[in-house]
Amino acid sequence: MPELPEVEVTRLGIHPHLIAQCVTGLVLRRSGLRWPFPDNLAQKIVGRHVQATGRRSKYLLILFEHGTLIIHLGMSGHIRLVARNTPAQMHDHVDLVLGDQPGGHLLRLTDPRRFGAVLWHDNTDGAVEQFPLFQRLGMEPFSEQFNGAVLYKATRHRKIAIKQMLLAGDVVVGVGNIYASESLFMSGINPHTPVNEITLARYKKLALAIQKVLAQAIAKGGSSLRDFVGVDGKAGYFQQDYFVYDRNKLPCKKCGTLIQQIKQGQRSTFYCVQCQK
Repeated sequence: MPELPEVEVTRLGIHPHLIAQCVTGLVLRRSGLRWPFPDNLAQKIVGRHVQATGRRSKYLLILFEHGTLIIHLGMSGHIRLVARNTPAQMHDHVDLVLGDQPGGHLLRLTDPRRFGAVLWHDNTDGAVEQFPLFQRLGMEPFSEQFNGAVLYKATRHRKIAIKQMLLAGDVVVGVGNIYASESLFMSGINPHTPVNEITLARYKKLALAIQKVLAQAIAKGGSSLRDFVGVDGKAGYFQQDYFVYDRNKLPCKKCGTLIQQIKQGQRSTFYCVQCQK
């Protein structure tokens, strides 16, 4: 699944091609993906100019003067910038046509498994932060307010394993399965550890590790394990730098101990029993 770095890589890729551009067409080749497409979506955005781009957790935001187009890439989705005359393939479900010049471009959403979403939030319903799906989301990991004290305070009365807490997204968002395993390794924390047993000092290390791992992944174009590619169609290559994820039975890059793979909440966790206590 595309996680925070992949969504941010997508945002950075589309941003210069969207700002101040007029949306001159919208092509919907299905009635919806995970959820139905918003009613009269073309009427809402065609003829309107893009004001900004943003991201909330794993949701991509395209902001207009009167509302926000919200896109989720689901399990296997990606967005590419392609020439306007590029023929659509089987899983190309949405085209956002930009500008009215010959030889222009469009943004194409491809989603083979159709777990993605295209949603709309109107400004008359309040700030985009009030969108229903955003109500229970935790803090952004790159916000100025996020630090180890936030993690420590939020976990004093909880007993779940730290890996599960990171995936839940109600304390900090965007730390999906890959980056949770990598962040816990970098901070030396065993993924089984109950959250209320982790000290403030260790949470400070974890917060910094989360920010560092996510920043490194963004800088390297994200992780391309299956379907994800950037806006230019190129794969990310952060997977080449994994310390633990998807390295079951391979030697730890720090101590040589074989990396272990376990299941937590039906998701694979990878860790080093020697480096992570």
